[in-house]
Amino acid sequence: MKFLLKNFLNGVLTIVPIILAFYVCYKVFSFFDGLLGKYLKPYLQDSYIPGIGILCTMILITFLGWLSTQYISGRIIKLIDRLLENIPFIKTVYSVIKDIIASFIGEKRSFSKVVLVELSNTGMKCIGFITSEEVETFLDPLKNHVAVYIPQTFQVAGITFLIPKQQIQVLDIKPEDAMKFILSGGMTAAKK
Repeated sequence: MKFLLKNFLNGVLTIVPIILAFYVCYKVFSFFDGLLGKYLKPYLQDSYIPGIGILCTMILITFLGWLSTQYISGRIIKLIDRLLENIPFIKTVYSVIKDIIASFIGEKRSFSKVVLVELSNTGMKCIGFITSEEVETFLDPLKNHVAVYIPQTFQVAGITFLIPKQQIQVLDIKPEDAMKFILSGGMTAAKK
């Protein structure tokens, strides 16, 4: 019985992560391929090759990105941007999506500084990411504070704290490594 249990647990530890990784990659691939692929399939029928939808999506995004840098089309895009930022409810959704995308690939990337935060009077510490160093623009009494996002273990959710600058310590760690450490509950540190 121990032999069966041991091999079952070994299988769970080795095979399940591989299967889940392939499954997630397949779902992400299918989603992005389907964005334009579902419109191309009826025209290409048997000639359709999986991945054409992703390629067409990338070409379209690149073309629209180029258009946004041109004088006339750039002005039209800025006009649409201003319009979306003034429509109730839509402005909230639009600005959140825009800020999230800019935080990962924009010039002012968030999650680039990993910090150590000590929880008051406990001696406990947690790892987080500075998401904004200019919170005084949000509320003036927060002049010497920063916004720190603390992700939760085993999920994507987290909490944003406004912490005085003197209570954080910037760490020299890659953001990807810090996120892996947090999301795994600290288990990735055991591998090193």
